Amino acid sequence: MGYQYHVLKNGIKIIHRQVAGSVSHCGLMVDTGSRDETDRESGLAHFIEHLIFKGTEKRKAYHVLSRIENLGGDLNAFTTKEETCIYASFLSPYYAQSIELFADVAFNSVFPQKEIDKEKEIVTDEINSYNDSPAEMIFDDFEEQIFSGHALGRNILGSIGHVKAFKKRDILRFVKRNYSTRQMVLASVGSIRFNSLVRLAEKYFGGLPATEKKAQRIPFDNYKKTERLVSRNGYLSHCMMGNIAWPASHPDKLTLLLLTNLLGGTALNSRLNLTVREKHGYAYAIESVYQPYSDTGLFSIYFGTDKKQIEKVVHLIHNELKKLMGQPLGTIQLHRARQQIMGQLAIHYESPLNEMLSMAKSHLRNTKLQTVTEMIEKLEKVTASDVLKTANEILKPDQQSLLIYKGK
Repeated sequence: MGYQYHVLKNGIKIIHRQVAGSVSHCGLMVDTGSRDETDRESGLAHFIEHLIFKGTEKRKAYHVLSRIENLGGDLNAFTTKEETCIYASFLSPYYAQSIELFADVAFNSVFPQKEIDKEKEIVTDEINSYNDSPAEMIFDDFEEQIFSGHALGRNILGSIGHVKAFKKRDILRFVKRNYSTRQMVLASVGSIRFNSLVRLAEKYFGGLPATEKKAQRIPFDNYKKTERLVSRNGYLSHCMMGNIAWPASHPDKLTLLLLTNLLGGTALNSRLNLTVREKHGYAYAIESVYQPYSDTGLFSIYFGTDKKQIEKVVHLIHNELKKLMGQPLGTIQLHRARQQIMGQLAIHYESPLNEMLSMAKSHLRNTKLQTVTEMIEKLEKVTASDVLKTANEILKPDQQSLLIYKGK
């Protein structure tokens, strides 16, 4: 069965795909993240995600956490640069309990002061743990470098100083400003009938007044190639290179996804892995990533290596980029690249939870939702000249910024 849609009078969008099964997945995604913070609010969207389960007008923290967990379900949340999501996986008869809880925590959380104080310590530990992991930290530092001076460059976790300074009034002000009904999607993949899902949404969300986020996001349009070297303790050096790329709505997004996967995807036979790691043994790990946002995107390559090999690895990467820019893929190469990314997409969407989250994000962005079948059909039409054109737009070595964490 395909996707089914409905919009409540207050603007909350509903999207559902009915599938047979004893387990269902549902989530409430809000169009707000770290890029919607002011400078002094850095880290606040993520901090609120932690606090949203810490008590409502009718529930204490224990009862919030137990509402779904006691039924054998799994309750969770996450924050990105552009979204905050509360979601759950549960036995299908418990849709009502899940949707009621989403409405309660999203609109009735009271943010008790003792929980705020406690969570500051927990998030501080999270930040310290993150700072101890350069392989993770470099990705955010690189985005800060690429999107310098722009909200997209802001670290999702914020800093310890910012977190320690948050007041309850800051939390309430941010929620009021950003948790708007017209910027929310309730997404579901499960066995419930669509009209039953809509009735539950009407019951628990329908009485909320319509609200709309007034602040408009400022698009990023000021990319300049930069290079930065940071000395860090540790044997391994970590490096990032990359360029701005296409937004989520770009018609050729799937072509760039194919190209990124061919170059340095998760498969062991990616070009960068075969050349840098397998042939020369220069890198402990190497991968390429394409991260689309609502108004821009980022293509990047990460590798971890000995400091003596950094220049050699960069040289090998540039050679691979130039190959993809200089000559079109052969018939067999293109077929294999298509087959690989189509298989990976099919495996990814085999998970109903992954599908539900992707549905929510696409519907939130008002981008056309594509089923796996539709994506595969589009990938089958990608030509060698399409890949070559994309490579020449995104992979130019002289447009790749560079960040190096050099080990001592």
